[in-house]
Amino acid sequence: MSTTANLASKPVIGSDRIARRFEELKAENRGGLITFLTAGDPDGETSLALLKGLAGAGADLIELGMPFSDPMADGPSIQAAGLRALNAGATLKKTLAQVRAFRKDDGDTPIILMGYYNPIYVYGVEAFIADALAAGVDGVIIVDLPPEEDAELCLPALQAGLPFIRLATPTTDDERLPTVLAHTSGFVYYVSIAGITGTKSAESTDIGEAVARLHRHTDLPIAVGFGIRTPDQAAEVARIADAAVVGSALVDRIAGNLTDKGKPEPGLIGDTLDFVAGLASAVRKART
Repeated sequence: MSTTANLASKPVIGSDRIARRFEELKAENRGGLITFLTAGDPDGETSLALLKGLAGAGADLIELGMPFSDPMADGPSIQAAGLRALNAGATLKKTLAQVRAFRKDDGDTPIILMGYYNPIYVYGVEAFIADALAAGVDGVIIVDLPPEEDAELCLPALQAGLPFIRLATPTTDDERLPTVLAHTSGFVYYVSIAGITGTKSAESTDIGEAVARLHRHTDLPIAVGFGIRTPDQAAEVARIADAAVVGSALVDRIAGNLTDKGKPEPGLIGDTLDFVAGLASAVRKART
């Protein structure tokens, strides 16, 4: 079974926050809640306040989106969030600065950067890996780099100690899975639907079968995302998988608390974190 990258030269070291968090969840006999926000949405100050509040509201792990102008795998909600962030001046450098600011108060909650390769390529792979590790990033999910392109970022990241988390989908068959999992570490992100984020939801029976199949191939935790919009849906997934990922619904909460000019309403942070707290409460009760 694949558990971490199979690298002869140097093992994956990096942060052990991801492994420790999933061990804690297992000890508590519950699934986790992974929340997604786009860095810099709707502006840098509000985004950082939200990021700092997620763990207290009940998020077990955090995915932080790196804004990009052409997010091909994302639905309208996350596309809009990325555009808001870019219009407010978001950059990859500022995203890493947010992680550094977060780490001043929270040394336990894992943060995974999620996005596309282009901004990293422009930043410089070696510089990105070094700066991400220095900032306190625990892993990366790069949706447009398949295993065939591992030499671009995956292998250098793993050699430096930065976990590379891979996506599996309903179309990833048993023949393809070993290739997908070969250099995967941290956890496996199972995309429960074929398509873009935030557009539809998968049936729990299908998710259960998929998670069982993935566990036959790897000992890594399985997180399930795409299409989870309500506390009940999050709880249903958390009963089956090691974690439920909520992104578009959280981003929509932010969008619903903006003025006509795109400025944050006074209650944006509280309302968004209250929504996370509701998700977390449902997830924590899912297996009781």
